[in-house]
Amino acid sequence: MATAREWLEGARLRTLPASSSPVVAGSGLAWFVGSFSWWKALLCLVVALAVQIGCNFANDYSDGIRGSDAARVGPLRLVGSGAARPGQVKWAAFAWFFVACLAGLALAAATGRYWLVAVGAASVAAAWFYTGGKHPYGYAGWGEAMVFLFFGFIAFFGTAYAQGVWPAGLAAAEAGVALPGLPPSLLGAALAGATAMGCLATAILVTNNLRDIAGDALVGKRTLATRMGDRATRWFDLGLVVAAGVAVVAAAALTTWWALVGLVGLALLVKPSLRVMAQASGRELVGVLKATGVAEFVVAAGMTAGWVIGS
Repeated sequence: MATAREWLEGARLRTLPASSSPVVAGSGLAWFVGSFSWWKALLCLVVALAVQIGCNFANDYSDGIRGSDAARVGPLRLVGSGAARPGQVKWAAFAWFFVACLAGLALAAATGRYWLVAVGAASVAAAWFYTGGKHPYGYAGWGEAMVFLFFGFIAFFGTAYAQGVWPAGLAAAEAGVALPGLPPSLLGAALAGATAMGCLATAILVTNNLRDIAGDALVGKRTLATRMGDRATRWFDLGLVVAAGVAVVAAAALTTWWALVGLVGLALLVKPSLRVMAQASGRELVGVLKATGVAEFVVAAGMTAGWVIGS
């Protein structure tokens, strides 16, 4: 039987900034236009975190029964290491997905935006079929695209919309309130903020797959990294970080320059990015992965702080 510590490690808490950061940033934009709701933000956060943890356990289960973790370099996997039975890990994933569904249903009922249920269902399905099912898209090189979509655009826009960003922005525009974050610049700022979150969440996965490139190739797991090769993957990782910085500047230009505080998070990635370009590999990349997660959260918190000050 796996210990509590092993279950905690299996949940891979270091990956949670990928799901929490877009919720924080989306809530910051809601504050900027005067529609922030702490309880709606909290429900969005519960949904995001529960889906992420469920996804981590689902990946552990699916990769474990396929034998994909046999040559793994990174942290403990419950099934691959034999610490827990596959069925136990599978039900742990389902339990967290159930928590996400409950929080999502509560959010949809409270806001009257029932189409959010469909978004939540799509998120759970994407989490499961990343490595689950007969044809997992993570094994076909589509993982990065789906992370960019769900941990960037869907998480950010879902959080902002659930808190009434666009109704509030339109109402202010009709009232003649001269705020820089009103439509159409509000939509542009949201697109920029979601892009920043999506790029950094994707960079986490790229770093993870770069670390596992040899082992994945050995077991036939065709991630984007194995398809692109080592050198191109390192440049792709750097490009995502640079793109995130450009997106933060764009979001600030369309709302308030205080949002540039988010660039503090990107400053934390200077040394890790240099390590990636200097051919860091294996366990060296575990530190880069952690730093990328921390940096994404700091970027989100920095933009949010700027939007709060600028409001």
